[in-house]
Amino acid sequence: MYLSRFLSIHALWVTVSSVMQPYPLVWGHYDLCKTQIYTEEGKVWDYMACQPESTDMTKYLKVKLDPPDITCGDPPETFCAMGNPYMCNNECDASTPELAHPPELMFDFEGRHPSTFWQSATWKEYPKPLQVNITLSWSKTIELTDNIVITFESGRPDQMILEKSLDYGRTWQPYQYYATDCLDAFHMDPKSVKDLSQHTVLEIICTEEYSTGYTTNSKIIHFEIKDRFAFFAGPRLRNMASLYGQLDTTKKLRDFFTVTDLRIRLLRPAVGEIFVDELHLARYFYAISDIKVRGRCKCNLHATVCVYDNSKLTCECEHNTTGPDCGKCKKNYQGRPWSPGSYLPIPKGTANTCIPSISSIGNPPKFNRIWPNISSLEVSNPKQANVCDNELLHCQNGGTCHNNVRCLCPAAYTGILCEKLRCEEAGSCGSDSGQGAPPHGSPALLLLLTTLLGTASPLVF
Repeated sequence: MYLSRFLSIHALWVTVSSVMQPYPLVWGHYDLCKTQIYTEEGKVWDYMACQPESTDMTKYLKVKLDPPDITCGDPPETFCAMGNPYMCNNECDASTPELAHPPELMFDFEGRHPSTFWQSATWKEYPKPLQVNITLSWSKTIELTDNIVITFESGRPDQMILEKSLDYGRTWQPYQYYATDCLDAFHMDPKSVKDLSQHTVLEIICTEEYSTGYTTNSKIIHFEIKDRFAFFAGPRLRNMASLYGQLDTTKKLRDFFTVTDLRIRLLRPAVGEIFVDELHLARYFYAISDIKVRGRCKCNLHATVCVYDNSKLTCECEHNTTGPDCGKCKKNYQGRPWSPGSYLPIPKGTANTCIPSISSIGNPPKFNRIWPNISSLEVSNPKQANVCDNELLHCQNGGTCHNNVRCLCPAAYTGILCEKLRCEEAGSCGSDSGQGAPPHGSPALLLLLTTLLGTASPLVF
């Protein structure tokens, strides 16, 4: 079951028509991994850094509550209306769909009236703290691209912490603190993102902007991703080249916007006054109607597509890379250490493609019965059997590709890729023959050097 490949119709059209487009139509999105260009050598692949489109990541998460029995309705209970905390005749009953408020209602479509929402049990055990951890897990590294937005159906909590994990929930770091009184709750001076700068953008702050107590017109809490982007890309995010340059060269900045899990720690419900009204504890609870998390799969700039299959997100890796995050080179493509792609230089970036291992292309070919000019390298993997139209291997010295499996060479050349002079094979390339020395070195060495140095045409020794 494949759900929602992270390419828009526009981006898909770009991919299909890539053989005609020398560069991505919108370089800022890096939505194209490679394109075919024409050189003196013929048609070859031109690689570039690439990444999936940004999308709604709540479609792919798993949610866990702690304590697990904190959701209201089992047993049924009454709670007070949002607008009138003294009208306490509303019901929560997990056994009745119309009165149930399970966790999945934090992520459903919010087009119905009244809105749907998850709700906790009320603060009936006061003075014991009413605290809830809501963990959102993707089992995949993702990069955040927009503000995290949490919409409460109840009053916004008096105290809350948003946390992140980069190791699938094994360890946690605070993202932001929220409180009506930061100094009292967390021993921190209150700040807003507007108080930060490029140099302090990674600072963990406590904000009082989103904890205004028990009011009906203030339901939303933000974690401001875009405001932090704006320190590098400008107020309207028009200078994305500057932002991408910073992300490329500053690992701590890149990691700041990268998560595998998020955790919302609700520490104290909206009270609205200094003291808790112990006679009306049904006033106090948490209710969340919507959570928005927008981002993309982290594919290390080696993929434009991320698929959701069997409840798992996986990058469809390009550039001869593999793994859930395209975090290593494929077998037989370890000719140099794996490296993530780079946004630089603008506009195409650098793909840092994995190249064939010397051991896989430097040995004498083992011929097969059907096509005597095809080595065991190409026939060992059906996907790589198109020898002379391969992404890295192609016919040289004017050779033409026949049936995508062999090179037809000019009279003076021979070899799998027409890389050798016939006189060299016959041992008659001396000065007496008039042919001169062969213009190319070892094809394996030539391929590695050409790829490493980014040379468009063959090196001449």
